[in-house]
Amino acid sequence: MFIYSFVSVSIEFIFLIIAIGLCVPTGVLAIECIGALWGERSIPEIPTEVRSRVAAIVPAHNEEGTIEATIQSLSAQLGNCGRAIVIADNCTDDTAAVARRLGVTVLERKDDENKGKGYALDYGVQFLAQDPPDVVVVMDADCLCGEGAIARISSLAAHRGRPVQALYLMEQPPQPQGKDSVSALAFLVKNWVRPRGLARLGLPCLLTGTGMAFPWSVLRSVSLASGNIVEDMQMGLDLAIAGYPPLFCETAIVTGILPRQSQVAKGQRMRWEHGHLRTLLTQVPRLFKEAIKQRRFELFAIALDLCIPPLSLLVLVWGIAFLGAVVFAYFGIARSAASILTLEGVLMVLAILGAWAKFGREVISGRSLLAIPLYILWKIPLYFAFWLKPQTQWVKTKREI
Repeated sequence: MFIYSFVSVSIEFIFLIIAIGLCVPTGVLAIECIGALWGERSIPEIPTEVRSRVAAIVPAHNEEGTIEATIQSLSAQLGNCGRAIVIADNCTDDTAAVARRLGVTVLERKDDENKGKGYALDYGVQFLAQDPPDVVVVMDADCLCGEGAIARISSLAAHRGRPVQALYLMEQPPQPQGKDSVSALAFLVKNWVRPRGLARLGLPCLLTGTGMAFPWSVLRSVSLASGNIVEDMQMGLDLAIAGYPPLFCETAIVTGILPRQSQVAKGQRMRWEHGHLRTLLTQVPRLFKEAIKQRRFELFAIALDLCIPPLSLLVLVWGIAFLGAVVFAYFGIARSAASILTLEGVLMVLAILGAWAKFGREVISGRSLLAIPLYILWKIPLYFAFWLKPQTQWVKTKREI
């Protein structure tokens, strides 16, 4: 009898701890998604004309098939007020030649030891230091700028003296499969809905890697030379701690395209999500510490936002915990945990469905949502790999031409 009581109490305690722990990411997710449904833009509109000297850095590694469209969309918006610099980083193709034909400045970097986007960005910034601009824009070599995007983010960065993140969305490939649509929805929630919700609450966002604008003095305040596989996210955290939390500008749109091939998509996701999880584990304690030290609530808010793991992982962990709690609740154990987990599940479902209904219904069909379980199953090996052999070095995602 004693053993049964001890086991019952232990199981109850374990599931209660898990349920309480999941309150943070599920609750923050729900608050952000609900916040995104409210009101109009929280960041005031400012003149979209580029009044400052702007330089756009485009780090590129073997991007000969995509960089022409990127440069054309970028150059059309920079006009006579800005310049574009392509960093052909350890390229083995004709990226540099294609960029030069388009009339932009091209810097070729060769360094087999120090690989990664962070090193390429640092190389570009060191070059610009000879004649510093007022604002630096960073664009990935496989993305397109929406109309007026560069003017909006560069003007806002100059006006507010803070980094600015454009709305970065992924288009689905031609004839998308169910998991492509679910992936696009997850990307939309992460890069649009959640930052929009934070902006409505007057809070900063994370940087997402492309469509970013920085006042020159702000960019020079942090170190860029790094092989971090999510260097953009880390840079945003460093800038926030330094007193320059990023702003979200949803009226400036930058788009990329999700990979078609399953292996390529999995490799891209592994880099993004392993980097996200590693950053979550290492930087959340740092952010909480700095929030207390500097007495800044916005750092506390960034830490809570960063506590949300990739959406599929959050749903997976919650699902396993919920099923376990329900089974034990049938035998009279872990009923409190089962109740808490049920509430968390309802919050997640409402948050995701609300985000889809308002922001994604036109591009993602309701039938595609049925593929969510298959998408999560597809991601399980990726999460096992994080614990067994996490990706810690920058690896270029192969392009599909």
